[in-house]
Amino acid sequence: MFRPKGNEGSSLLVTSIGYLVNLLMLGYALVTLYPLYWLFISAFKTNQEFYEHPFALPQAWAFSNFKRAWELSDMGRAMVNSSIVTFTAIILTLFLGALTAYVLSRFSFRLRGPLTGLFVVGMLIPIHSTLVPLFIMMKNVGILNTYWALILPYACFELPVAIFVIAAYMSTIPKEIEEAAIVDGVGYWGIFLRMMLPLTLPALSTVAILGFLRYWNDFAFALVFINKQSLKTIPLSLSIFSDGFGTDYALTMSAMAMSVLPTIIVFLIFQEQIMKGMVAGAVKG
Repeated sequence: MFRPKGNEGSSLLVTSIGYLVNLLMLGYALVTLYPLYWLFISAFKTNQEFYEHPFALPQAWAFSNFKRAWELSDMGRAMVNSSIVTFTAIILTLFLGALTAYVLSRFSFRLRGPLTGLFVVGMLIPIHSTLVPLFIMMKNVGILNTYWALILPYACFELPVAIFVIAAYMSTIPKEIEEAAIVDGVGYWGIFLRMMLPLTLPALSTVAILGFLRYWNDFAFALVFINKQSLKTIPLSLSIFSDGFGTDYALTMSAMAMSVLPTIIVFLIFQEQIMKGMVAGAVKG
């Protein structure tokens, strides 16, 4: 009877395991992407067809759903509001997170441990448990129904994650680079702005995408802190299609399809930087 040699048997086993892993990953990808596929095919259906054939392709593609959803929800204005809030919060998060991460990862001082522990505690706080105190605070300060009512909480709650991701990446950068720059007469601000920020671009991209997804899709904070129709973000504009008596699923799905497109585009553009940031940040703990 023919029996494979030791090396051939090991190679065959490794190959089989590789095929099995690829098959499992393919199944996981299909399960993950199916809700997105279902969302887009549902966006082209009428309400009657949505109820009668929820998982089938549309019999007649109703492109008019997108136009009606855009006009009724004032999607254009909502996208402008969401863009202002999201990108301002991202810039604030990246700058403060990178600056704090630079100090924690490149300097040794007495309060370094307690400060790190403080940011760990910040990651453990349930975000929605702070809605009432934040509402009272913002009312006293006078920033309710403004962009800052969303920008400041978004940036603050994302800072702990940003600090740990960026600090883990910065710790992998050799300190000899800073020492050479100091010898050449470059100050700490010059090192941070000209060297550390460009070198940590993958980590910054990772934080930016994670923050973008959180800010763009947030509903609770916008619902509590924003009452003006002119300042409503995309999640609030989607709620117009649902009330206590029923939901217009055709328009809801169309509006959701339009609102999710920016997140998909941003992820596809920066996916390589995101992977680099996640992997490099985990190399050195």
